[in-house]
Amino acid sequence: MKHGLRWAALAVGAVVIVFAVILALNVGSDPQTDALESQLLGKQAPDFSLTTLDGQPLTAADVAGKSVLVNFWNTWCIPCQTELPALKKFYAAHSDDSDFVMVGIVRRDDTKTVREFVNGEGIGWKIALDPSKQAALDFGTRGQPETFAISPGGQIVAYKPGPMSLAELEAFLSHARQAG
Repeated sequence: MKHGLRWAALAVGAVVIVFAVILALNVGSDPQTDALESQLLGKQAPDFSLTTLDGQPLTAADVAGKSVLVNFWNTWCIPCQTELPALKKFYAAHSDDSDFVMVGIVRRDDTKTVREFVNGEGIGWKIALDPSKQAALDFGTRGQPETFAISPGGQIVAYKPGPMSLAELEAFLSHARQAG
């Protein structure tokens, strides 16, 4: 009886060890690290068809051939408000660049509130509304703010969740331009 229990315990132990090794080899990477990456990096940016705050259509074709920064945000988002001074300073420095477009895409916010916020803050870049959240889904966003840099060839070359600094915005634009 003693030997039978010993063999059973050894067999259970061996099964647990094999299971642990299999589990360790098949577990994905750190979820916190995954949250800092976009599955779209290095791929073509998704097509989008939105309406700007001034009622004009805005599609991916409208910005093709330019270096594009796309920033997903909301008026009520505190981190979005934190990055706003950097966005404004960055845009002021590049608003006349003929090879550059900056687009703010707003989801989960009503048009009146967005219009009042944009006017009150003096935001000059294109603001597009995403009421269906389709663009946010297509870009794989998980929160706000999230910023993507798109090369003139339409490839997503940089991504960051969370507030951007002025230096990061400059690096994103430089990377998009270099990627062509």
